[in-house]
Amino acid sequence: MNIVVFDLEWNQSGTPEGVNPGIPFEIIEIGATLLDDKCVIRDKFNELVHPTVYKQMHSVTGKLLKLKMSDLKNASSFQEVAGRFLKWCGDDYIFCTWGNQDLTELQSNMLYFKMPDLSDGPIAYFDAQKLFSLAFEDGRSRRNLESAVELLNIKKDIPFHRAYSDAYYTAKVLQRVYEEKPEVFKMISYDVFHIPKDKASEIRINFGTYEKYISRGFKEKREAMLDREIASSKCYFCHRNLKKKIKWFTPNNKNYYCLAYCEKHGFLKGKIRARKSIDGLTYVVKTTKFISDAEALKLQEKATQLKHRNP
Repeated sequence: MNIVVFDLEWNQSGTPEGVNPGIPFEIIEIGATLLDDKCVIRDKFNELVHPTVYKQMHSVTGKLLKLKMSDLKNASSFQEVAGRFLKWCGDDYIFCTWGNQDLTELQSNMLYFKMPDLSDGPIAYFDAQKLFSLAFEDGRSRRNLESAVELLNIKKDIPFHRAYSDAYYTAKVLQRVYEEKPEVFKMISYDVFHIPKDKASEIRINFGTYEKYISRGFKEKREAMLDREIASSKCYFCHRNLKKKIKWFTPNNKNYYCLAYCEKHGFLKGKIRARKSIDGLTYVVKTTKFISDAEALKLQEKATQLKHRNP
């Protein structure tokens, strides 16, 4: 399987009243590198896009990219460029981006311009920013691309902040990850521009140190939280339903936590984040992770403090 490392540049309105809610960010450049399964660069793609929504270049965007609207005058439409890009990707590939925004914005633009969906559900991809952190730092921090390139002493032979150059440098970082820490490639990410369409399509993946679950859509958050699968706490090693020590609670109405106990593997912390899909449905991303006794005690104290504040 090949890896398509791509980067996008986009323009936007310079004023709040000028924002088109159907397309807050309009793609004006697509750049990519094609890697084989050994992370060797095999090809490149680089095209500008003629804008049709935002006819003036945002001052910050123009300065950063060193682009003027006149530079885009003779470029092809988004539909044409995106079509050629997807054809160039081939049939057997996985996307890779720096961070988690580009794949979502690609699909958002495709939806606005009435192009066929890339998928009818979540798309698995490599987040090179996350993989870099897992390979060379603490797994939680997130550096910008140029800082990562500097840390790895990768030669800067073309300028940053254009679609192809950033895709090129992302590929260079990915090569180093593959050479030095190939095991982190198992830490796949999922873009949820389109959520699972039904229960059979829901995502559940075990990463060894934690498990992630992405649900189908529900009409409202209350309905989602009452779903048996979402509310349950299962040991991702022995696959048994566990009895909760602390039922689901929330300190902010955004994140929900619980604590369960497995006699064989210890304390299991659950975390739920409820989100809205593009069609207005509520879905949840649930992570479960085994934690230490000390971490379990802190979670218990947090739940107790919250209960005392809201009796």
